[in-house]
Amino acid sequence: MKRFTIAFLTAVITPLLSLAATSPLVGRWDFTVPNSPTSNSSYWLGVKDTGTAVEVWFQPSGGNVIQIKNFKADGTHLSMTTSAATATSPATVWELDLAGGKLTGNIQNGAKSTPVTGLPAPELKRPEPKAWSAPVALFNGKDLTGWEPLGNPANSHWVVQDGLLVNTAKGANLKSTAAFADFKLHFEVNCPDLANSGFYLRGRYEIQLEYEAVGTDPPERSMGSIYGRLTPTPTLPRTPGQWETFDVTLVGRTVTITRNGVMTTDHKEIEGITGGALDANEGEPGSFYIQGDHTGGLKFRNITVSVPK
Repeated sequence: MKRFTIAFLTAVITPLLSLAATSPLVGRWDFTVPNSPTSNSSYWLGVKDTGTAVEVWFQPSGGNVIQIKNFKADGTHLSMTTSAATATSPATVWELDLAGGKLTGNIQNGAKSTPVTGLPAPELKRPEPKAWSAPVALFNGKDLTGWEPLGNPANSHWVVQDGLLVNTAKGANLKSTAAFADFKLHFEVNCPDLANSGFYLRGRYEIQLEYEAVGTDPPERSMGSIYGRLTPTPTLPRTPGQWETFDVTLVGRTVTITRNGVMTTDHKEIEGITGGALDANEGEPGSFYIQGDHTGGLKFRNITVSVPK
């Protein structure tokens, strides 16, 4: 008869107990909430089981992903407060139920109730293509062909000056009319001091472009980051007012970023959408878009894209 040590039994039983205790809510969830016929608000929810506790991470429609501390996960029901009440506004509370592979429920904000449905975020695990097409220009250096103002077209300050794509003042964003799935992107940007913008991949994942005052943003929201998600490593020197190059490969949700010839993000997974995403339909192709609603002053040139052959 074999004798089993306490250490052996612990090693076998502990993972089984952890597995049995795993919440059915665990996973990544995408929410696209229609606000009007022409715009959407996009959210992402990540429910994780650390083995000792459940963690809830939330990406609002703007800003960066945050950990939710005020929540209750009870079986297939999740209640979470995404913003606390203030002297002038009520709390925002999400009440969600898991059924049929979806999270459905409501966002409660005082007397207002907005229905929501969360779908499982796709894994998007795809092998890198063996060959890519020749680069195609997305900006012709002459006019805005292939691009359109987004958000507030009447307040667009995107112009072409001396062959450059320039946002002369804070105003509308700018979106490519073409959509892409997997790609290699190249662009060059001149970001002035104290400026802030972003270049969105598939309209869902922001590459941060900023030279705000030193210390304003943490590393995961610094120049060249996937905003709030992936910190660039190594950290490159600040060069406001100078031309910089970005080469970006996105396959599924795996991204590689080379900035000024230095690889700063090496085949990292983008866990979910970032703030400002046009939608949360992560499995679909999407447009590029450039933020123009933060500050003006940024200039772009040599924007090209390659796609899998």
